[in-house]
Amino acid sequence: MRHLLSLAEVGPDNLAELVRASLDIASGRDGGARPLAGKIVGIYFRGTSTRTRTAFTAGAIRLGAGVVTYGPRDLQIETGETVQDTGRVLSGYLDALVVRTNAGAGEMQELAAQGRMAVINAMSEDEHPTQAVADLITIREAFGRLRDIHILYLGEGNNTTAALAHAVALLPQMRLTVVTPEGYGLPEDFISRMSDAAGQHGSVIEQHHRIDRVPGNVDVVYTTRWQTMGVPKADPDWEVKFRPYSVTPELMARVSKPAETIFLHDLPAVRGAEVLDEVLDGPQSLAFRQAEHKLTGAMAVLSWCVAGA
Repeated sequence: MRHLLSLAEVGPDNLAELVRASLDIASGRDGGARPLAGKIVGIYFRGTSTRTRTAFTAGAIRLGAGVVTYGPRDLQIETGETVQDTGRVLSGYLDALVVRTNAGAGEMQELAAQGRMAVINAMSEDEHPTQAVADLITIREAFGRLRDIHILYLGEGNNTTAALAHAVALLPQMRLTVVTPEGYGLPEDFISRMSDAAGQHGSVIEQHHRIDRVPGNVDVVYTTRWQTMGVPKADPDWEVKFRPYSVTPELMARVSKPAETIFLHDLPAVRGAEVLDEVLDGPQSLAFRQAEHKLTGAMAVLSWCVAGA
């Protein structure tokens, strides 16, 4: 039994193995293995989800597990039971609990305090680790490698961006450039820690706020919706600040390599805001293949956490 609360705890070898296992599943090289036969997986989402919840539910079933699904108000946490007590009780019934919450990492750590049930972070306020797994799978499938890949991320510094930073910090010879509106980036102390960690593997993580200074010849252009989980922003004029960071055909032409730069989006997209239709539906976009890899990634994560495979 292993938890996946943050990619920082997974380590470079295990992260590379998750990507490899996911590609085996995508190609059928896993032979349709069912390593979770006889296991029970709980799906507990306290926020909305289309891709991640469906991916983990379908993935658990394909791997042979039974599934129990909880809505945001189904557990006795809502009536005052502590999160730690809830985790202790559920560990007597379930082999894994997949959790999405708008809370920070502390809630998942409390659920993981017991020693019998794997807890998987399907997105928290701080990090979206399984999204980064799907991102890496898509990039590896497209280029045949992760080394020497330069990712340009545009938009809000959020939990998806943080997960990407964790991933790049673990893997060799990658580069992540984060460009966000002023005041909407990842915390500078976090960027500093990730940059130091990345440097140990020959990778680079940097952040700035100048859209007129975006690098050219990148391999991947990545954006997310500007309101993570639909949470509104305090500044009534925030959209004015974000508008220049929209991914348009003109921006793609400006930063792309001649034939091989791809566009990624973790979806859902707000068309006409962070990305235009011509990009999301265009020939460089792998956003919907990336969404499919939420399933292969979920299956690899479940196998790794529950079956040690």
